Amino acid sequence: MPSPALFGISVAFGLVVWGAVAWHYIWPALRERPSPENLKPILLLHGFRFLGLAFVAPGVVSAELPAAFAQPVAYGDLITAILALLALATLGTRTGTVLTWVFNAFGTADLLFAFYLGSRISLPDTQGLLGAGYFILTAYVPLLLITHGLVFRILVRTRVVAQSRSKLSTV
Repeated sequence: MPSPALFGISVAFGLVVWGAVAWHYIWPALRERPSPENLKPILLLHGFRFLGLAFVAPGVVSAELPAAFAQPVAYGDLITAILALLALATLGTRTGTVLTWVFNAFGTADLLFAFYLGSRISLPDTQGLLGAGYFILTAYVPLLLITHGLVFRILVRTRVVAQSRSKLSTV
């Protein structure tokens, strides 16, 4: 089977399996927790996005992996990890809400940008350049994408609930 197909299948399976885990286990557990407590596990998970620095670590990926891909991916992940931890530290405050939105928008855009950059350098054709980083893209990134979706859902749901409660109190 051609290697681009193997890469695509791996990413697709990662999305499907993590989607099923989120649907059956993660979301039911999170929706039972009060807000903003329900964001803590996801923000902690994204605190591990420092793992993206592996793309600029010698020996983890090939020295031939283009810096035009590796550097934005690595440092975008690091910034996202910092934003996640700042959001976690300020959770429950107005600043925490803003930081959670910033973390989630930036982190989602960072992952989508990484896929765009990967396509620009034909990464599925040369995935051997990823070395151990292959597993970050095929197993970890799908989980991150799914959990970003959950954070958007929580933030929108919390905002709607807060607005409807405030309308009720003025009546």
